[in-house]
Amino acid sequence: MRLVLGTAQLGMNYGIANKTGQPDLKTAREIVKTAWEGGIRCFDTAQGYGDSERILGDIFSDLGISKEVRVITKPDPHIDHKNRDELEKALKKSLTILRLERLHGLMLHRESFLDLYDDGLYDIMRHFVEQGLVEHIGISLYSPDKALPALDKDIISMLQVPANMCDQRFYKTDLFELAKTKKTEIYIRSVFLQGLLLMSKESLPEHMKFAVNVIDKVEQLCQAFNLTKQELAMRYIMQKYPRAFIVVGAETQEQVKNNICIWKYSKPVSVVTEVDNIFSDLDERIINPTLWPH
Repeated sequence: MRLVLGTAQLGMNYGIANKTGQPDLKTAREIVKTAWEGGIRCFDTAQGYGDSERILGDIFSDLGISKEVRVITKPDPHIDHKNRDELEKALKKSLTILRLERLHGLMLHRESFLDLYDDGLYDIMRHFVEQGLVEHIGISLYSPDKALPALDKDIISMLQVPANMCDQRFYKTDLFELAKTKKTEIYIRSVFLQGLLLMSKESLPEHMKFAVNVIDKVEQLCQAFNLTKQELAMRYIMQKYPRAFIVVGAETQEQVKNNICIWKYSKPVSVVTEVDNIFSDLDERIINPTLWPH
């Protein structure tokens, strides 16, 4: 299954549409257990996601699945990424907290770290792979112009990028075709645009009222296709990026069940053309959450 559970929500309050806050430990366990039983085997986390790694480690151990899960984590972006000792300490700390012997992926959390690859970072990452601590090295990207330079780095075998109905910037590059050729794994995050695409106009906070037209168009599309907002957003990504892994978070067990159900039993009607026609050229102020007012 190419569906990945994003776990930022398990360790901190995350997302503009989050009404429940950080789940308690019982709910977090239900979320992970439901994901596992539904066929999800890959979990995305980071040292910067509050208590996410610790919570996951405890749950994996409790469920007896520590040797079977595939985990991607990201080192604290504030540590010196040119210092092998610091990075190795961070990596081993994650492995200990997650109760794992090996990571599926170690993903750098900032695209600016690309500039350090020729300044010692490449050798550090290669060392981790050779030690058997990590299977894949990756990087999380925000800017489309960083995609192709990242693909050119030999040690990088996974990339994480944002994409959703509103944000088609990376699709307009050659990233996906070239990644297929190089057998680089692509992970798509921000499928719901941090929850914005699931909100109603009435629930938009005052500082986000500039996005009301987007919500209007989403609701029109849902009505036209007889789909929920969750179904529309996920089906669009599944159809437009058929080889990518899709990272989706959840604050409740019910959300996980719905995501898995959409993944397994999605209706065959294509939504891509209609969505692309409506959201082909949006202002970056809408599609880039770092530019949202607070």
